[in-house]
Amino acid sequence: MAARGHVQDPNDRRLRPIYDYLDNGNNKMAIQQADKLLKKHKDLHCAKVLKAIGLQRTGKQDEAYTLAQEVAALEPTDDNSLQALTILYREMHRPELVTKLYEAAVKKVPNSEEYHSHLFMAYARVGEYKKMQQAGMALYKIVPKNPYYFWSVMSLIMQSISAQDENLSKTMFLPLAERMVEKMVKEDKIEAEAEVELYYMILERLEKYKEALDVVRGKLGEKLTSELQSRENKCMAMYKKLCRWPECNALSRRLLLKNSDDWQFYITYFDSVFQLIDESWTPPPEEEHSLEGEVHYTVEQAVKFIEERITEESKSSRPLRGPYLAKLELIRRLRYRGCNDEYKLGDPEELMFQYFRKFGDKPCCFTDLKVFVDLLPSSQYIKFISQLLEVIPLSATAESEIALPADIKALQQHLCVVQLSRLLGIYHAMDKKQKLTVVRELMLRYRHGLEFGKSCLKTELQFSDYYCLLAVHLLLDLWLEGEESAVWQCLTLLEEGLSHSPSNAQFKLLLIRIYCRLGAFEPVAELYSSLDAKHIQHDTIGYLLTRYAESLGHYAAASQSCNFALRFFHSNQKDTSEYIIQAYKYGAFEKIPEFIAFRNRLNSSLHFAQVRTERMLLDLLLEANISTSLEESIKSMSLSPEEDDIPWKDLRDNRDLTVLFNWDPKDRDISEEHRKLSLEEETMWLRIRSLTLRLVSGLPTLSHTIQPKNSEKTAENGVSSKIDTIRSLLQQLEAAVDSGKKFLEQNIQYPVLGPPPTRMAGFFSNGSCQCQTSLFYLVSDIYELDTNGLDSAEIQERIGNSFKSLVDRLTDLFNKCKGDLIEVRDGTLKTHPNLLENLVFFVETISIALWVSSYCDSVLRPFKSNLQKKKKKKKESSVAMPPVFTHFLDYVTELQTLTSNVIDHIKGLEIILTALKLEDLSLKDALLLQEEKKFTKTVQGKVQSSYHHSVQEIGELLKKRLDTIKKLKI
Repeated sequence: MAARGHVQDPNDRRLRPIYDYLDNGNNKMAIQQADKLLKKHKDLHCAKVLKAIGLQRTGKQDEAYTLAQEVAALEPTDDNSLQALTILYREMHRPELVTKLYEAAVKKVPNSEEYHSHLFMAYARVGEYKKMQQAGMALYKIVPKNPYYFWSVMSLIMQSISAQDENLSKTMFLPLAERMVEKMVKEDKIEAEAEVELYYMILERLEKYKEALDVVRGKLGEKLTSELQSRENKCMAMYKKLCRWPECNALSRRLLLKNSDDWQFYITYFDSVFQLIDESWTPPPEEEHSLEGEVHYTVEQAVKFIEERITEESKSSRPLRGPYLAKLELIRRLRYRGCNDEYKLGDPEELMFQYFRKFGDKPCCFTDLKVFVDLLPSSQYIKFISQLLEVIPLSATAESEIALPADIKALQQHLCVVQLSRLLGIYHAMDKKQKLTVVRELMLRYRHGLEFGKSCLKTELQFSDYYCLLAVHLLLDLWLEGEESAVWQCLTLLEEGLSHSPSNAQFKLLLIRIYCRLGAFEPVAELYSSLDAKHIQHDTIGYLLTRYAESLGHYAAASQSCNFALRFFHSNQKDTSEYIIQAYKYGAFEKIPEFIAFRNRLNSSLHFAQVRTERMLLDLLLEANISTSLEESIKSMSLSPEEDDIPWKDLRDNRDLTVLFNWDPKDRDISEEHRKLSLEEETMWLRIRSLTLRLVSGLPTLSHTIQPKNSEKTAENGVSSKIDTIRSLLQQLEAAVDSGKKFLEQNIQYPVLGPPPTRMAGFFSNGSCQCQTSLFYLVSDIYELDTNGLDSAEIQERIGNSFKSLVDRLTDLFNKCKGDLIEVRDGTLKTHPNLLENLVFFVETISIALWVSSYCDSVLRPFKSNLQKKKKKKKESSVAMPPVFTHFLDYVTELQTLTSNVIDHIKGLEIILTALKLEDLSLKDALLLQEEKKFTKTVQGKVQSSYHHSVQEIGELLKKRLDTIKKLKI
């Protein structure tokens, strides 16, 4: 809680009980205690603020704000009130009010170091960089400490980063920052490493690389000690910028002599050698080669240098991988340049074989060799794998017909070879029978490997887990080739694997992907929560959850998963401000631009925009015109059809599409092209969803106008501009749909473990898209009727035709939802997730139809009452009713019938799903062991239960919508 000032202050003693109540979460008692205290001491401002904190935490935000503003208006200068107000404003998410508070305090107490630094941090929270610069200098004048001076310098850099005009940044802010630091350098006042880092950062941003290099190599550079090789790394970066390849080469060579296992310096060493060869560089005759010492500028020298490193390594007590991999890297580069034959570094196959002998028992061996397998000719693959298998100590046992490893080292070696076999495409070339044999063998090895992990904790992975994963990958291949039972075997093996290795994230991620592909979301929610995704992972892997929750009819889970993600994105704003403040406090200046970039990247995250849009559509679907009116729902979300808050130009795809381990060859793996196409598809779908949401949010704004024929009046009311907005959005929706259809014509197939496709294809093919678009066109027609009155027969006829075609289209959509969700075919289960997705689209489309019908109702009702008044005046028994009323009533009746039919269909589905006796399924696969049969039953039960749950939730929602339809009678 807030700092409690001096111990001898009697007010402190009075306030302490309130602080304690607030700290313990007893807010009501805190409010009562504050009220008691205020009766005796009316001018005890802090008690008022603490009461406001209690009110804020009990949901009485307005009262809390009023109280806080009363105290703030008095411009308090006591520490307790200021600290308490800061806490309150932070909880209210109003950091800008804290700046006003401390601005007033600083005016009253101009020499307080504490208040000035609080003011600086308050500006930092709201990103007021210019004011931060001024506050920093004001602080430095009161208390001439270096950190305060450099706070001001850093604020100048932040102004340059945030400036829209790059020219202004380079000509004004950065040069000023440079002069400020130079002044300190001349006066010899530079004390800390952070100050040198800041000087380096300014020079680098000004592209004064030569000066930056001089700073690092000079006396100031001696202060750069907190990071290992910080000075050398900075020198290297500057040499590269200045294209000083001799220095790059000499420095990387020198660093490799110190540590021959540092991979980054091998890369720089090779880059520089080949740059020097291309430039035909030769050393100057008399002088030293370079500032950093001797330079290697021929391939012969590079070869000799690497050979020497390997010789050195053989004498080292700890085996080092760097020199051996460097040799392979050099071969690859020489081959790329087409000059491998002249310099015999050895045969890559033999070198990789020797590398395997040395490091094969380390899990990293596979990832090391993976990079270099393209050095092998494809004709050698099988021979290479056989060669590796020969050196693994495997021994056959009496119980097993295959040779098994006797210890963990041999198991790791064998696993490495199996992974390489998959990577080289050996398994892909097999036929179905061979693949199934390999699956059996891998599972046998997996179960045997569990022996070595008996003492493993629950949080540790089993040594043989990869065998199980590889077996599943093989089965996925078979499933894609049309073998339906293979997918159930995948789930069976993964569930078995998870029972032995409950913390294996790969098992969980793969289960999530497969269950979703089969249309079963229920088990996914539990699996995802057991992954315990933290912080940034809500953005990188959250798509696995949010993509499927709603589309598979799990509305409650969808709501929850959107909340998880949104909570993270919203807290990011607040948290980043705190990180920036800590960076200022501890002088970690170079981190501040990184934090800002991180915040911006999250704010323009594709996933954030998707979740926000889908969450609002979902809320409308579940609540609008059910528990609250559409207008209230839209108002509570602060939605407006004119506003588009998605940063389309800056959208960032932060999804981690390689989170699932993969051993596929390059041609089957996820490519850069797949990523681009997936981002394009996701953006198109997001645009369609966002426009749909904005169109729906425009419906309440078209509220019925009183003078239908007075068009000038409507223009004044701004309603005509509202219909223009709707029409403009409708054109944009048409354009987005067209580009979506063109995109889908490419018929892109992502790898099975690549990015999941969007719902766009289903949206177009099942007719939802046409239905929803015609509904919004109907809105435009109804509006026209509203402004022109009932005189126009043509508009009425147009509306009548729209009603008819809408009912037909909705009926077509319903027909695409018919069929069994789960069927048993040849003793194997087959699920139809597309039917479930169609049902979900039907519910959404019928909901939009009802919102549009409510608008029709609001327009037609006044017309009808006017007609009835006329009828009474004229005392005629029959005033001819305009046809539009009959059309509307018929339409509503047909909607009601259709919805009832769908509800009956869903009841039928529930009965079928409940009656489905999965245990009677002949688990005819003789390959299944007894233990596997147990897991197969579990898996099939989960899928059945999930479908049942989906159908129930969809049915419940449709029943509520049916009640809404029944109210629609003019």
